Amino acid sequence: MTTHAGKERADRSWAAFAVLVPKLAVFAALLLFALAVAAFVFAAPARSQGESGARYTGVASCAGSTCHGRMEGDGTVVRQDELMKWQEPSTPGGAHSRAWAVLSNNRSQFIARNLGIGDPAKAQMCLGCHSTAGTARAVPAEDGVGCESCHGPAGAWLASHYAGVGTNADPDREMRAKHLANLSAGLKKLEDPVVRAGVCVDCHFGSAADGQFVTHRIMAAGHPRISFELDLFSSLQAHHQEDADYGWRKFGAAGRRTDHVQMWAVGQATAIERSLALFQTRRGTEGMFPEFYFLDCHSCHRRIFDQAKPVRTGLDNPGRNLPEGMPAYNDENLIMLAAAARLAAPALADQLAARTAAFHKAMATDRASAVAAAAQLSQTVAALKSAFASRSFSGADAFAMVDAISAKAISERYTDYSGSQQAVMGVDTLLNAMVSSGRVTVGAAAGIRSDIDRAYASVKDPNAYKPSEFQASFGSAVRAIGALR
Repeated sequence: MTTHAGKERADRSWAAFAVLVPKLAVFAALLLFALAVAAFVFAAPARSQGESGARYTGVASCAGSTCHGRMEGDGTVVRQDELMKWQEPSTPGGAHSRAWAVLSNNRSQFIARNLGIGDPAKAQMCLGCHSTAGTARAVPAEDGVGCESCHGPAGAWLASHYAGVGTNADPDREMRAKHLANLSAGLKKLEDPVVRAGVCVDCHFGSAADGQFVTHRIMAAGHPRISFELDLFSSLQAHHQEDADYGWRKFGAAGRRTDHVQMWAVGQATAIERSLALFQTRRGTEGMFPEFYFLDCHSCHRRIFDQAKPVRTGLDNPGRNLPEGMPAYNDENLIMLAAAARLAAPALADQLAARTAAFHKAMATDRASAVAAAAQLSQTVAALKSAFASRSFSGADAFAMVDAISAKAISERYTDYSGSQQAVMGVDTLLNAMVSSGRVTVGAAAGIRSDIDRAYASVKDPNAYKPSEFQASFGSAVRAIGALR
């Protein structure tokens, strides 16, 4: 296993990513309430200075020209231009660096006025996700969401992290040992999909902490709708490449790379697990009302008709056992999870289906029943997450997962915007997994880009979403991917 990362620049997975990123950038325009959010206001989880005695050092501590602050990426172990990529202007890749700065723009000021919170750049409601350490000011707020927001406060491991590899006869093994020591000192193990998902969803989905939950009231004031897909968003934020050194350092002798199918599946499970957990707490209500954040937006946000000939605004959804007119829980991640379970954990698939149906039914009864059903469903979701995390997925599995997402039993549940959006992001990230595994060439993937883009266009605007048009464009994209098999 070589330590010369420069020899691995043609790594297949990186090549695939390099080709697909220009197309991925289009998502900021196509997904106004999803990936535009990633490029505009979302940030990774913030942590207070006092958490477990952790000490933040700030972005400047990573910016040395011999560390991550070079203008060109040709380092022998890591690229060394990671900060430049973190700061890329007007791209999804630079979203975290802009997280605090956007609090001063017109849209943020408008939201703050509607909420009556004063300057959003100083409000904990915003800083919990738009700065590295909330209001603790451990590092300059101007840093936005810095390196330590994702990688963990570096006070205990920074010196070891930048120390060079010694004269050991086996530098690869020494590098691996140093990484393990840094993990023990507080470095986040982001190569583990469960850890990464837990870090990301704090802000990209919500947490119990102050300033890390976008309520319906905040969205009503003008904040973008929350949506998240772990593997795709990780690709958009990647500031490194996975060469042989990365594989050895992160995974030891196995030397493997990121399993994108696994990352996607774990991300789906983590998102609904977090949603159900928050729903069971005080976050589940807002005054005398339920917290509408947890409900499917289109349950209420449809056109109102008042005419002699009645017009039904809802659609039958076989996944929801609800009386007409009852608002449904936002089940976008549950739909994806149902598809993944059939392939990766069939023993749990039937249990997931039964408990999902019981949860939807309980939502029409009372809060106590819904909370109890959510707890039951959470147990199944946690088991599925564990099952996904403990197995590896192949390029063939990626094709099978696309088939599962587009199967009739699943696609019939795409009656609302949010689930349909997840389906498009899912097949896109699975296509990238096919390229990374070598099952599909970079050129072949680029050749069907227009089909994927048409599917994205069908979920561009939630107010213009039409299920029939989505089904047509999504079906075309799925068939194009199937033709690559």
